[in-house]
Amino acid sequence: MKIKTMLTGLLSAFLAVPAYAQNLEVIGRPVDGGIGFQPQATELARDIQMLNGMILVIITAIVIFVVGLMAWVIVRYNRRANPTPASFTHNTPVEIAWTIVPIIILIGIGAYSLPVLFKQQEIPEGDVVIKATGYQWYWGYEYVGTDLAFDSFMIGAPATGGDNRMTPEVEAQLIEAGYSKEDFLLATDTAMVVPVGKTVVVQVTGADVIHSWTIPAFGVKQDAVPGRLAELWFTAEREGIFFGQCSELCGINHAYMPITVKVVSEEAYEAWLQNSLDEGGYSDVRQVLTN
Repeated sequence: MKIKTMLTGLLSAFLAVPAYAQNLEVIGRPVDGGIGFQPQATELARDIQMLNGMILVIITAIVIFVVGLMAWVIVRYNRRANPTPASFTHNTPVEIAWTIVPIIILIGIGAYSLPVLFKQQEIPEGDVVIKATGYQWYWGYEYVGTDLAFDSFMIGAPATGGDNRMTPEVEAQLIEAGYSKEDFLLATDTAMVVPVGKTVVVQVTGADVIHSWTIPAFGVKQDAVPGRLAELWFTAEREGIFFGQCSELCGINHAYMPITVKVVSEEAYEAWLQNSLDEGGYSDVRQVLTN
């Protein structure tokens, strides 16, 4: 029976892949062994990565200067090269320099970092407003101003017939849903769908413990605290599938609480939203993209 189920799933997945899988490119995905950022998909992410690069240059220069200075002092003023050390205890010009220079550096960093921070925290009026609620261990989404609401579980989680392990049955579910085996622990059975180029405001809260809603490629992260309603915003600049994960330790299945966001054209979004409302619940956006 298990083999029959697996073969049926693989067959349906094989038939579905040509029609659906290539509609949206998977862009925001972690890379094994990767040490850099995910591709920039919003202005916020671009600002953060720019700021990171600038600060990296500054701190690298500081490290090189300090290490070089220490090496010079060790060589120039060791006991063999300088058997009679100086007896003075103060050097006013040096003390002024090591006070003023760090202040200038910090002011320069602040001049760039504070506008980036304020841009994240000043929430604009949203073209689309979505409430994201963290549960142990899945996300619930409500499209504010509509009747659309749905839950989002990791493919392979107990709620979707798995046990948090990669099995042939789970692989068949991933392929049938338009994902690949590499997307295990990232892909969800439903996804937040948003239009490209529109301002999306996400209201974030928690229903039980503290969670955190994060999409690295968007440059957004917001704790979901029970009893509080926080907000974040982004404007996706390219269509595709983006992944995130709960980023606040929230219990035994914290590792199995991913986030999937599908960015589609404005026309496809409107068609998907209307189709979902007509069906009384979440509809697969791939059906809209292939029509």
